[in-house]
Amino acid sequence: MIFRRTCLFLLVMGTLHVQTAGAAADLQSFPGCTLIPTEWADGDSFRVKFPDGTEQTVRLYAADCIEWHVTTNNDAQRLRAQRRYFGIAGGATEDSIEVARGFGQAAGMRTREMLAKPFTVLTAFADGRGDARFGRIYAFVTTNDGKDLASELVVAGLARAYGVYRGRDDISGAEYKERLGDLELKAASRRAGIWALTDWDRIAEDRRVERAEEQEIASTLSPQVPASGVDLNTASRDELMALPGIGETLALRIIEGRAEAAYTSPEDLGRIKGMRATTINEIAPSLRFTERKKGPGQAY
Repeated sequence: MIFRRTCLFLLVMGTLHVQTAGAAADLQSFPGCTLIPTEWADGDSFRVKFPDGTEQTVRLYAADCIEWHVTTNNDAQRLRAQRRYFGIAGGATEDSIEVARGFGQAAGMRTREMLAKPFTVLTAFADGRGDARFGRIYAFVTTNDGKDLASELVVAGLARAYGVYRGRDDISGAEYKERLGDLELKAASRRAGIWALTDWDRIAEDRRVERAEEQEIASTLSPQVPASGVDLNTASRDELMALPGIGETLALRIIEGRAEAAYTSPEDLGRIKGMRATTINEIAPSLRFTERKKGPGQAY
């Protein structure tokens, strides 16, 4: 019992790699949205038709489902990180990988079920691209029966509380973060969904190794930064991760930060938690700062 409590404490401490971003005043509500079936959709990212007939790919705030369409090295790295986060027994064996991907597919099916009827999208049209090739916007999604989709996926053990997030009119970003963390802890204690496969003897060590590897990769690789530089106000997650010293966690925090205010100089990165002055100085020559122009229906 003492060991289990210790594991759950470690789980809480490691659960939320996110920061509050932005003010709820920028959000717009769109009731009556419908899901557009696609082969690639997963639990946290899917195609939506808005009431005016326009279409957008929506990426949920605060919830991260396991990758099951693995087509790039970044996808594979994220799948590895997700397996370690949940402490899936079996390590990096082929069977373990397929089991993890199966839960990613299950999350996609659960989302399709919950969005079978018209639902509400709450968004500021913030740029949610992971891969620069595919446009996405960050959003909260409320189901037809009034449930928060991200919360429901976490409760079912089909997502971790992780990613970019912000507050809404009905809840502050800080409280939303704590709420999803509590829901994740409950899901783990019930061994719901993916948590049924958690190896509690290994999870703390798996997470430590993952953090160390992310830091090592970010600091030792020689990424291909475009000759034109990286625009902090428009770059996708993967484009930001091309910068030396920027792993996924820092990339997501940079994206969160631009919801509060546009970046105008390298020094603005000083407000990002975990961003070192040496890293800022190293990447400064590669940065650009395009002024954002935001309007209804326009991603930025």
